[in-house]
Amino acid sequence: MVDSPPLPFRLAYSTGLGESWIGNALTLLDRVEDGSVDLVVTSPPFALQRQKEYGNQDQDSYIAWLTAFAAKVFDKLTDTGSFVLDLGGAYKKGEPSRSLYNFRIPIAFCDELGFHLAQEFFWHNPSKLPSPIEWVNKRKIRAKDSVNTIWWFSKTAWPKADISKVLVPYSDRMRKLLRDPEKYYAPRKRPSGHDIGRSFSKDNGGAIPSNLITVSNSESNSWYLRGCKALAIKPHPARFPVKIPQFFIEFLTDPNDLVIDIFAGSNTTGEAAETLGRRWRAFDLDEQYAAASAFRFFSDEASDELLRITYRMILSGQAGVFQSQALAEAAE
Repeated sequence: MVDSPPLPFRLAYSTGLGESWIGNALTLLDRVEDGSVDLVVTSPPFALQRQKEYGNQDQDSYIAWLTAFAAKVFDKLTDTGSFVLDLGGAYKKGEPSRSLYNFRIPIAFCDELGFHLAQEFFWHNPSKLPSPIEWVNKRKIRAKDSVNTIWWFSKTAWPKADISKVLVPYSDRMRKLLRDPEKYYAPRKRPSGHDIGRSFSKDNGGAIPSNLITVSNSESNSWYLRGCKALAIKPHPARFPVKIPQFFIEFLTDPNDLVIDIFAGSNTTGEAAETLGRRWRAFDLDEQYAAASAFRFFSDEASDELLRITYRMILSGQAGVFQSQALAEAAE
């Protein structure tokens, strides 16, 4: 049997902390040192019935397809590393019954690959349009689907994690309680029999977040969108908000740790990692999506012409090193 040649890949651009690569993540992961990655956070194409322009597998083949990537991710993670996977649900073809593929994924990852399911999170997107149209809008027999499941997998049962890094603001009621516990709270036993007293009345700088993350996916003003508009490029149609990878990068990594997105799209993960001082790598098959993602790393001084030159240089393979000053000089 003759081995097939490796799939082509190339560097799209790099920043002070990260690199964006064009190519298949299966090939690019082979170039990553085993045990060197602290976090892989990604949102892959979902297993939908209709083919999307950004590419997606059908439900019958999806689990095997995604498991092939997860197997390589497992080897690349440190012993305390994590794999965070954003997945949306789907209906079966032609009927108002949900597909179970989204739930079979964690079973396959844990039973076949050895991952641990550290915790499941739920991303509530209030701005998500009603879908599926047939069952929600037309027949009105199902509620709007506005929640994605975010599976947090780990290589061992004890991954690196610190929830104190992602505390959320206290509610008005809690702030009143912290100011005057005697006035606003009289300790009583819970129905479960627990007596928590006033042990929670210490100000810890914020409240512990729940595993329900509410973030509207309604980006309308960003450097990425400005660049796409200036060049008349269609933005990636399935972007997820920067706040999602930002939460998990802060929660599960330390500064200078390595974060990878294996289905980077418009590279929101890279933007979040760069802002938080983490090293990052982004992998995506589509060279146009990868080239446009560079817009996320421009400063306010960048001109439309500089955006245009950068985009063209990346597509032509000439912008391996992404440096605003060097590209500005090239524009002169």
